[in-house]
Amino acid sequence: MVAGLQNIPKIPELKKRIIFTFLMLAVYRLGCHIPTPGIDGAALAAFFSAREGTLFGLFDMFSGGALRQMSVMALGIMPYISASIILELLAVVIPHLERLKKEGEQGRKKITQYTRYGTVILCMIQGFGIAIGLERMSSPGGAMVVPIGGWGFRLLTVITLTAGTTFLMWLGEQITERGIGNGISIIIFAGIVAGFPAAVGNTIRLMSTGELTPFFMIIIVALMIAVVGVIVFVEGGQRRIPVQYAKRVVGRRMYGGQTTHLPLRVNTAGVIPPIFASSIIMFPATIANFLPRDQFPWLQSVVNFLSPGHIVYILVYVIFIFFFCYFYTAVHFNPVDVADNMKRYGGFVPGIRPGKNTAEYIDRVLTRLTFAGAVYVSAICILPQILIYKLNVPFYFGGTALLIVVGVARDTMMQIEAHMLTRHYDGFMKKGLGKAR
Repeated sequence: MVAGLQNIPKIPELKKRIIFTFLMLAVYRLGCHIPTPGIDGAALAAFFSAREGTLFGLFDMFSGGALRQMSVMALGIMPYISASIILELLAVVIPHLERLKKEGEQGRKKITQYTRYGTVILCMIQGFGIAIGLERMSSPGGAMVVPIGGWGFRLLTVITLTAGTTFLMWLGEQITERGIGNGISIIIFAGIVAGFPAAVGNTIRLMSTGELTPFFMIIIVALMIAVVGVIVFVEGGQRRIPVQYAKRVVGRRMYGGQTTHLPLRVNTAGVIPPIFASSIIMFPATIANFLPRDQFPWLQSVVNFLSPGHIVYILVYVIFIFFFCYFYTAVHFNPVDVADNMKRYGGFVPGIRPGKNTAEYIDRVLTRLTFAGAVYVSAICILPQILIYKLNVPFYFGGTALLIVVGVARDTMMQIEAHMLTRHYDGFMKKGLGKAR
């Protein structure tokens, strides 16, 4: 791996791409510290400190701490991701979007354009909602987050937050085109790991005060390495269905006669299920924070049951993860379309008749894989909660954040390795991540 890192400066194009990516990330982190006008920062920080286990804490993690400071990039890149997911779901019921997905590069450009429009609309809606909410917020001490409200503050907040997310969306596209890796994913990655140095400093402080013994710290580090290793192993796992293509003559040339495979990932849904599951579970606790507890005494019980670490929260969380794993896989991967495309080009699975039987076979294999993937995602997401809330272990990354961080780092390394291998340089590993995939 050291030899692979030494080869990076020898490739001018790769070197420029990596430098450009770091410069864009520096611009992003700088923007996270530019505050939105008209807000009392101290009162806002006190408000967020009292609501760590709600949706505010989840969105603050994805925005890299920008939401806690209510900076110009407080919405982060989540509106863009939400717009992408909405369009992907609409493609199932709207024939026009489904046709665009099958038109290749031109269709993807059109869908990207729709995604941008949807992002701006979502930003305006969320920005207006945040402006209204900020006017009603106060710190535990009673200080108002917005000293002077009104329509002037609301319009300024909507324009500021929409411009910040639009600029962030542009940064992500620039990283994808001129940098290395997927720009949107790398921005989320940078936002999550931005708090890692503070977590390391807190761990060192605990060791210096004697609250954390060196032996226990070694166990924590070994456990983190093991969890990361499991994520890397499973994320690269595939079920390869063998596919053969019959020989056919077109004009004077013969095509087909080759054997290939259809790769099905163990975790087809990726990190979407835990993100959706966390958002839905945290929604009641978030609403409860805005309602008077004296008028609704049962709200405290709901908040306690749905707080991270509680057995009810864990059970509901796992159920939602399983549901969204199957739901998103069914939306993202259509066995009928795959079977029809194979049949159209003369492909078939050995021992399975083309057409309907092939679709049923692929669906059966995918259902079993999705179950294994849901078990894996649930275990990764539940383990940090048990460590943090049951055993009081200072484990910085939550399950969702851990999946995102490891997945993005792995994909970025694979892209860097692909650049080096195409120019006849050794990659990071002797076998190569790309070859393993």
